[in-house]
Amino acid sequence: MDRALLADFLRARRETLQPEDVGLPRGQRRRTGGLRREEVAALAEMSADYYSRIEQQRGPAPSERMLVALARALRLNQSERDHLFVLGGIPAPRRILRDDYIGPTMMRIVAGLSDVPAIVLSRLGEALLQTPPAVALLGDYTRYSGMSRYLVYRWFTGDARVRGLYPVEDHPIRGRVFAAEIRDAYTADPTGKAGEIVAALLEVSAEFANIWRLHEVGVTHHHDLKRYLHPELGELELYAEMLLDPEQFQTLLVFTAVPGSPSHGKLRLLTAV
Repeated sequence: MDRALLADFLRARRETLQPEDVGLPRGQRRRTGGLRREEVAALAEMSADYYSRIEQQRGPAPSERMLVALARALRLNQSERDHLFVLGGIPAPRRILRDDYIGPTMMRIVAGLSDVPAIVLSRLGEALLQTPPAVALLGDYTRYSGMSRYLVYRWFTGDARVRGLYPVEDHPIRGRVFAAEIRDAYTADPTGKAGEIVAALLEVSAEFANIWRLHEVGVTHHHDLKRYLHPELGELELYAEMLLDPEQFQTLLVFTAVPGSPSHGKLRLLTAV
């Protein structure tokens, strides 16, 4: 354990976070530019005295459980978390393909897109965050539980809301895209959650089983113009622009329309609808 570097790293990360990044009020008497020590301690569910002693290079070495809590409280990405464990003298946990939280940078980007449809998806197709226009366009993807959290599962088990979002003639390519996306996650971690999703779909969906046997990869048309069906606005032709976060294995999709097109006008009506 390197007490000096551990203390310096924790202080540096604490000072880069703003209260808004972690859901805390800023208040009017804040002097420090980042989070206070007691705020980090509260987020990590440890005493303020315990955390202060770590930053002051004294006290016992933090346990693995404490390091995990600090990584969560400070919104560390995978590389920062691994570095924290090295400084704490404990082997870093194995990286797994799942989303524990949305990083502060992604949160700030989404906050700036509040007037356009945007959605953050995990590598497994679980919706982590949506803007209000995205809920108006797609429905509330964050309300599901169990296997239904994953878009690919809802698609191949016949969820009427997600199926009805696309014209029937576009269903074959949508199915191939969803299957190829879950295959990417399955290939990277076949014994993890992706493996559970694939096994569940092979049991209940003949359509998925038929596509899965094709072993297709790289089937995507994210940059193509796609058609979406809205119950009140009708058909919208939209582009889904992607922003990838390789550390958190998350994708931000932002839906746009050609300026001046009928679909562009409909996009502006989504929030009102």
